[in-house]
Order: sequence, then structure tokens, then C-alpha cells
Amino acid sequence: MLDRKRARAVLGAAPGATPADLRRAFREAAKGAHPDRPGGDAERFREVVEAYRLLSEPPSTESIIQPPATVRKSALDDRILPITPLLALNGGVVLRETADGRSLKITLPGGLRSGDLLRAGADMFEIAVRGDAQIMVRGHDLWITTPLHPHVLAQGGRVAVDTPLGRRVVWITKKAGERGLVRLAGQGLPARGDHPQGHLFLRLTEQTRATDTATRTLRRRFAAAWAA
Repeated sequence: MLDRKRARAVLGAAPGATPADLRRAFREAAKGAHPDRPGGDAERFREVVEAYRLLSEPPSTESIIQPPATVRKSALDDRILPITPLLALNGGVVLRETADGRSLKITLPGGLRSGDLLRAGADMFEIAVRGDAQIMVRGHDLWITTPLHPHVLAQGGRVAVDTPLGRRVVWITKKAGERGLVRLAGQGLPARGDHPQGHLFLRLTEQTRATDTATRTLRRRFAAAWAA
């Protein structure tokens, strides 16, 4: 568990550093530790975020007498902001209840990745993009499952596919049908800051009655995102 002395060492901040000094030290430490940068490390990045959070708050007697595991879990959970792949793609607005009972309305820009830091007023959050059964996120890329008629998988053909960015007409080659995978370049998470433009991967499966139902559900979900 971090104490204030260790937190200052993590950020490279001197005792008595002002809030402005802490912000500068945090930005420099976060750049070096970010897992998307060469030499970065996810665990070190989390430690940098936790150190900044600890030093940004006044010392609390309550936090000293609490069991260390409880303090660490509470602080970690409170600063993680889970979002859906569609919010990571398009941005949007979420409501967040903080540990001290405040309700925050947070505006999300499009192009967020897991590990990104987002400030909402005086609060700093770490983004966690959580995939689901319909949309998966791998780094900068989005993955969805696309059921196709067996004839298209075997012989190839032109099909209309519902994607997070709208309906796309895609040419399925015989080789792609055999491989069960198609890449749509530049259709993944958008470029933002140091993050490059991602791609969209279609996992091709044979269409069944069950996949028809899943496809309709996914289409309704995408349609709601397109209309937002």
C-alpha cells in the first residue's frame, strides 16, 4: 500500500509540493509509465495514478486507522470508470456516483481506451473499456461476430453488415469465408492523442436461428448508437 512518502517518490514530487507542482509531476510520471508507450507498464501506471490521488487529498485520520486492504480497494474502485465499447467509440455522457455521495455528469470524448485518464472537475478517473458478448475491444480494434448464409461463407459474395459505425457493404472472398475473418481498415476506435486509428474485425460464422436473434439485437443496439 502507498503512503504519502512513497507516493511522492513515485511522482518525483518534493515534500510541500503545491497542487500545480503535483499536476506537473503526475503528467510527467504518467507519460513515462503509460502502457501504450515504449517502456511503459500497466502496474506502474496504476501506481502513478494512485500516488497522485493520494497526494491530492488531505491526510485523513480515518484512512490511517482503516485496514490497508479496505483503503486500497475503495480508492481503486472509486477511480475506475467502466464504459461500453460504443461509448469508447462515439463518446457520450455518463452519470457517476462517487464514494462521498456526489453525483457527477461526465462527458466522454470519442476514442477513449482502457488506461486513459479523464478529469471531471476535481476528480480524476481511469477509463476501463468493458467488452461484452456482442462487441469486444482489443487494444485499438473492435471485434464483432457476423453471421452469414452458408452459401456466402462457401462461395463468397457481397453482403450488408451492421457495424458500430453504420451499415457497410462488404465483399466476402472465398478465402475470407474459409478463414472466418474480415478486417475493415480504419473502422475501429478513432485516433485520439497518441492512440492510432483502430480497425474493425468481423468474425464470420454460419447463420442459424439463434444467430438471427442475436443479429437483430445487435442491429437495434447499433441503431440506437447511430441515432444518438
